[in-house]
Amino acid sequence: MPGVWFDELTVGQRFEHPIRRTVTETDNVLFTAMTHNPALLHLDEEYMRGTDFGRRIVNSAFTLGLMVGISVGDTTLGTAVANLGWDEVRFPKPLFHGDTVHVASEVLELRESKSRPGQGIVTFLHQAYNQHDELVASCKRSGLQRKRPVE
Repeated sequence: MPGVWFDELTVGQRFEHPIRRTVTETDNVLFTAMTHNPALLHLDEEYMRGTDFGRRIVNSAFTLGLMVGISVGDTTLGTAVANLGWDEVRFPKPLFHGDTVHVASEVLELRESKSRPGQGIVTFLHQAYNQHDELVASCKRSGLQRKRPVE
């Protein structure tokens, strides 16, 4: 199903995205290696046993990408022009291998584009939760989005 046109969105509109995803060790190690991040907290199980977490935590950049990616099908698939930025990115609890992520999004702000007729700027609040409904990530994301084409 395609995303929503800019002019079909309303401030306060909420999306409970049906896609859920269990994060694997492979996801974390592959993403961490591909981004050249040598942090022990993502790669070294033995080191992490001696920390407050007691085990490796999932790379936060992967968590951010997964959270936003899960939202796309319901919000911006086929209607996005460009991602304009991420603000207030937070990770209040760690995500671990084997955790299952689900995501909710809310429309925070809508404004017409002054320079691009037929498009507008939308700001979403994305929130990712683990299987215990604990908030593990959140961000505000702004994007340029198409309006419904005039026929």
